[in-house]
Amino acid sequence: MHAALDVLLVEDDELIREATRLTLEERGYRVRTAADGVTGLALFRERHPDVAVLDIMLPGLNGVSLAGRIREESGVPVLLISARNDPVDVVMGLEAGADDYVTKPFDGPVLVARIRSLLRRAAAAEQPAGEPGLRFGDLVFCPVSLTAHRDGKPLALTTTELKLLSEFAAAPGTVLSRDLLLERVWDYAWSGDTRVVDVHVQRLRTKIGRERIETVRGFGYKLRP
Repeated sequence: MHAALDVLLVEDDELIREATRLTLEERGYRVRTAADGVTGLALFRERHPDVAVLDIMLPGLNGVSLAGRIREESGVPVLLISARNDPVDVVMGLEAGADDYVTKPFDGPVLVARIRSLLRRAAAAEQPAGEPGLRFGDLVFCPVSLTAHRDGKPLALTTTELKLLSEFAAAPGTVLSRDLLLERVWDYAWSGDTRVVDVHVQRLRTKIGRERIETVRGFGYKLRP
């Protein structure tokens, strides 16, 4: 484990916060904690962590709002945790800019696996440039540098959006099922929960052009060549 990696953990329940902190520190992470959203935002700006883990129900500034504020300032991976599995909460969090979510109660190893997955995606986005871009209409994507341009202007894509676009660009015109995208982009099965794919595809569409990714009803999505 990379001891230098920093995790920001914002959780108002002291027992959960401390148990989670100990679990992460046992895996070699350096953990900074906060009990409310306002303090969490200040700590994020001060410490610049590698990943942020946020409870949704926080006093002062809730986790969804905090995720949105972080996303306005940084591309750092954001993982939401919640005691509720309400689809509205999940979708709101993902649309605000979160990359992943875990419902309580969760096992420590599951949370660690999710964090490692997010960090792998973030690391992939830092690969050096050097390969010609792939062109799809007004969209140009470089699979080595993981950069995208539309009409000659750079696109600010999150690591999850870049990974999604990479999968689509590797097989333009091919229908990719939601389950396949879950496995490839999120590195593990979500037990059939495909909402996360739909939300992130919608977010990607708003940036690269809604017509660029086609929905194939009953099957999945494909990138139009």
